[in-house]
Amino acid sequence: MKFCSTCGATVEFRVPQGDSLPRHVCGSCGDIHYQNPKIVVGALPEWEDRILLCRRAIEPRLGKWTLPAGFMENAESTAQGAARETLEEACARIEVGDIYTLIDVPHINQVHIIYRARLLDLDFRPGEESLEVALFREADIPWNEIAFRTIAMTMRHYFEDRRSGRWSFHTGIVTPDMPLP
Repeated sequence: MKFCSTCGATVEFRVPQGDSLPRHVCGSCGDIHYQNPKIVVGALPEWEDRILLCRRAIEPRLGKWTLPAGFMENAESTAQGAARETLEEACARIEVGDIYTLIDVPHINQVHIIYRARLLDLDFRPGEESLEVALFREADIPWNEIAFRTIAMTMRHYFEDRRSGRWSFHTGIVTPDMPLP
């Protein structure tokens, strides 16, 4: 950041008084411009023994499979964001359940929150950001074509929990040295 979004003056990168971390501070109006992690919200839509995946039509990871998810918007809850992303990416309507995974991705300043969800019907199709959408049984998941580590982690927990019959809330952390799914 070079200029203040409030007054247009040049900003300095320094530790403001009363803070402990360097921030972009406007020397003219005094505004402090905080940069905080972004929240990615999504759903793990279930239909009987299958889950809904989307093949990405955009970068990053164009052509790879993922759960419907994306950046949370202002003025929405995380659950509303998960439902909106599912509608946008898979044109699918869901009933949002409990938060299933919360995974920190500090190297890219993100937090990923995935909800379990129930598909309300089989009326789904690719949205603008998807090449195709499909329901997959565990044996048919294209594990080598999963777009993101957080999605692979979420799905592995899901299938393990489903086999055991015990559902848990899962947390984790993804680091850049972890192999891609």
